[in-house]
Amino acid sequence: MTNPILARALPFGVFVGFIAVDAWLANAATSLGFDARWLYAVRVAIVAALLAWFWRQYVELRSLKGVRALDWVLVAVIGIVVFVLWINLDVPILSFGQSGGFDPRADGQIDWAIALVRLGGAALLVPVMEELFWRSLVMRWIQDAEFLKVDPRRVALKALAISSVPFALEHQLWFAGLVAGVAYGWIYVRTGNLWAPVFAHATTNLLLGVWILYTGAWQFW
Repeated sequence: MTNPILARALPFGVFVGFIAVDAWLANAATSLGFDARWLYAVRVAIVAALLAWFWRQYVELRSLKGVRALDWVLVAVIGIVVFVLWINLDVPILSFGQSGGFDPRADGQIDWAIALVRLGGAALLVPVMEELFWRSLVMRWIQDAEFLKVDPRRVALKALAISSVPFALEHQLWFAGLVAGVAYGWIYVRTGNLWAPVFAHATTNLLLGVWILYTGAWQFW
């Protein structure tokens, strides 16, 4: 069996690694006549393959046990509230400068194939990848190095707060990221089931993606 830390950290690490060399890859792709916007699809495909490879080890995603009807209402509310806050916290003091974002247009028109890949990656892949890393691994590891033995419902406020900080710093809108990290972590602690923050995160990202496509606010991508 693969090291449980590696199984939860590698997909996230690869995803972030692609972001780190995005400008270089984009230039290389363009010089070869390849539409650099499709690099996101390559990133999604590789990370999805890694998640599939390790899937049997994600014991925290094997069931929906412990999530009550009221919890699902809270999951939806959290996802919606984080989305609303995210698009309203785009101010200089609460962000790391301006982002060019991801523009799926070609000749002024949205390339829907590219746009839907971006939306699908953000709403389906990223929530699973990030919640496995930030909440299941990092938050529980801060509580106890033997993180697989940690019941999420017993995670202390300290671990929730500390793990939310690097999650915030990962995002250009750092304050919005901090709010999201605390919210997703809280619903994980409340339910004890990782699917709860995954679905909350997915709700936020789906609404954000639809809103971006509707308004053309590409900087949020």
